[in-house]
Amino acid sequence: MAERVTLITGASSGIGLELARIFAAHGHTCVLVARRADRLSELCDVIGATGAKKPIAIACDLAAEGAGAKLEEGLAALGFEVEFLVNNAGFGLAGAALELDRAQQLEMIDLNVRVLTDLTLRFADSIVRHRGGILNVASIAAFLPGPGMAVYYATKAFVLSFTEAMRGELRKTGVRVTALCPGPVPTEFQSRAGFVPGIDSKVLTVSAVEVARAGYEGLMVNRQVVLPGFAVRSIPLLLRFVPRAWVLAAVAKVQQRRR
Repeated sequence: MAERVTLITGASSGIGLELARIFAAHGHTCVLVARRADRLSELCDVIGATGAKKPIAIACDLAAEGAGAKLEEGLAALGFEVEFLVNNAGFGLAGAALELDRAQQLEMIDLNVRVLTDLTLRFADSIVRHRGGILNVASIAAFLPGPGMAVYYATKAFVLSFTEAMRGELRKTGVRVTALCPGPVPTEFQSRAGFVPGIDSKVLTVSAVEVARAGYEGLMVNRQVVLPGFAVRSIPLLLRFVPRAWVLAAVAKVQQRRR
C-alpha cells in the first residue's frame, strides 16, 4: 500500500520552510522540493530533531523541462501518493515590465503559473482518492493591478482565480482547496525580487511563521481564501468601494517609491 505524503514546493526558505515545519509538527509525512539540496537537507534534519517524522528532500528545479513528470515518477518509485499538495514555489521581480529582463519575467510566469497548474492537475487524482487538500500560495497582490510588479501581480491573480475554480470543481469530492494570500513577508523573496519595504509593508507585514500557521489552519478547516493579518484582510473589502483607476494610481505610486 502506498504511503500518503504532503508535497511542499519551494520549501527551502521563507513561507515554504515554515509550512514544512507546521505540517510535519502535525504528523504529516512531508516531501520537500526546492532547488537547493543543502538547504533542504538541513531543514529535514532540523525537523527530524524535533521528534516529528523527518521529511524526504527532493532537490529539483521545477521550472526545468519535464520536472513535473520526473517528480511524479520519483514519488511513485518511493511508494508515495500525494494526499496534500502545497504549491509555494515562486518568485517576483520589482520594476517596470518594459525595463525588466523579458526572459526572467517569462520564467516567473512559468514557475508561478505553469508549474503550479501542472502539479495541481498531475496529483489531483491522488488527492481526491485520499480526500486530502491543495494549498496554493498566492498573495494580496492577486486582488490588485500591479504597475511596478505587473507580471508578478498578474501571476498571483491567476493563482487565486485558478484555486477558487478548482475549489468549485472539487466541492463534492471532500478535497479541501485554499488560497493563501499574505501581504509582504520579510523573506529571501523580497531581496530576490528587488523589493524595498516601505510604509505599506510595515502596516501589512506578517511573519512567515504566522502566515504558515494561518495557511495550515485555513486549509484544515477548508477556507476558500486565507488573508493573514487584520490589515491584509481589510484590503479586499476596501477595494469594493474604491474606483479601479484610483487603486491603479495608488499601487503605481507605492511601487515608484520602492525604486
